[in-house]
Amino acid sequence: MRPVARSYLYVPGDRADLVGRAGERGADALVLDLEDAVTPAHKERARRTVADALTGPSGTGQRWVRINSDQVEADVGVLSPAAAGVWVPKAEPELLRAVDRALGAVERRLGLAERTFGVVALIETARGVLTAPQVAAAPRVLRLGLGEADLAGELGLQPGPDRVEFAPIRSQVVVASAAAGIVAPVGPVETALRDPQRLERTTGLLLRQGFRARSAIHPGQLATINAVFTPTPAEVAAARAVLDALDRAGRDGSGVAVDADGRLLDRAVVRAAAEVVRRAEGPRMVHEMPVTDN
Repeated sequence: MRPVARSYLYVPGDRADLVGRAGERGADALVLDLEDAVTPAHKERARRTVADALTGPSGTGQRWVRINSDQVEADVGVLSPAAAGVWVPKAEPELLRAVDRALGAVERRLGLAERTFGVVALIETARGVLTAPQVAAAPRVLRLGLGEADLAGELGLQPGPDRVEFAPIRSQVVVASAAAGIVAPVGPVETALRDPQRLERTTGLLLRQGFRARSAIHPGQLATINAVFTPTPAEVAAARAVLDALDRAGRDGSGVAVDADGRLLDRAVVRAAAEVVRRAEGPRMVHEMPVTDN
């Protein structure tokens, strides 16, 4: 069981100075990056830096490693028991099976229980979109993420500021996650680093579309992301009122109730209200689904 994160901060794996400080920047989780943030010439140095970081103090939050899809065995070799697992770019069913085998070998070498390491699978290819249900149900996958820059290039999309062109794909990722019984997905990064209003607006859109976390490429984005994915006191109060009203109705033998505004409440709204309350309890109080055997 792992705590659910609202924010994931990408940290270039070859930058020891950034890796060492990243744990205190306010992210719920770190993603130590061996992929896009590292040039081919620096891959081996990045592996050494990340391996060293995973043997040192953690600061706060989980630590994940984003691997290269074509260097799986070399990249997972940096893992230690301090790592939560790996982020897999360009995730497709065949690649995830290879990652599962590679992680199993590392667990055996380290003397860890089977499936200690989890996977966040990044949907970044057209085939990844089409196979999203299989990706979500693959071994070790705890969460899906979405890489819209790679998808835009492959699909020939020219997204506008609010990236509405991705709405159908985002919905597929959300539905695949729910159908597989895993945690709601992680939204893509916001690349406009000097526009906090845009960050808040686009993160709020992700929330409404069914995402419950977002990755960040700068520590300055974290406070906004965490705030958007944390319900406000008013939202929590309204959710608790729904749960209380339906609880009272149930004790009276009824499956429905009416709120203060005259709106009909039934069991169909319980899950949404309960989800708001769970999110309000904080990332350390809510837990992801355990990994199931596939």
